[in-house]
Amino acid sequence: MVEISEKAQSYLRDLLSEQNDGAVGIRVFVAQPGTPQAETCIAYCRPGEAQDDDVPIQYEGFTAWFEKRSESYLVDAVVDFQEDRMGGQLTIKAPNARTPDVSEDSPIEDRVNYVLYNQINPGLASHGGKVTLVEMVETDEGHTAVLQFGGGCQGCAAVDITLKQGVEKSLLEQVPDLVAIKDATDHTITENAYYQ
Repeated sequence: MVEISEKAQSYLRDLLSEQNDGAVGIRVFVAQPGTPQAETCIAYCRPGEAQDDDVPIQYEGFTAWFEKRSESYLVDAVVDFQEDRMGGQLTIKAPNARTPDVSEDSPIEDRVNYVLYNQINPGLASHGGKVTLVEMVETDEGHTAVLQFGGGCQGCAAVDITLKQGVEKSLLEQVPDLVAIKDATDHTITENAYYQ
């Protein structure tokens, strides 16, 4: 899945040895996978912080936990350590992190982000706008996507039309698990609004 070079392993061992708890490992995951904003992350993973479906891999001196949801986005990823005048830095190259990998079995967040970034945001970009997923809220009725508008859509006089006739309609049609869309944007800020 992920190749961690010997130099990177040595660097990580040194970092982890500075922690008070010898059982601290690392957790590797992709935030906003399959979108242009995807970011591959390495974080400390203290005992009890790993998710139930994380995949643990034992390296010499530490355990790396890989997020199950990020597995397909971490294919061919390489973690390395590059020395420089300031000491060096850990580098992560994950060529598939931004590649959409969505199916009916994908987590609902991935399916919503796929529609937002590949179908809705390109249209909103013509007005300098965008919409992002803030969180998914699960209720007895089903999933609600909490969205935030930005750029020309924040404070725009036509945002209700955009939300109801564009964003909400597209998401509810293409992600059947969704039952509702909620706008969490503060529309009192109108400096960049496309329509005032």
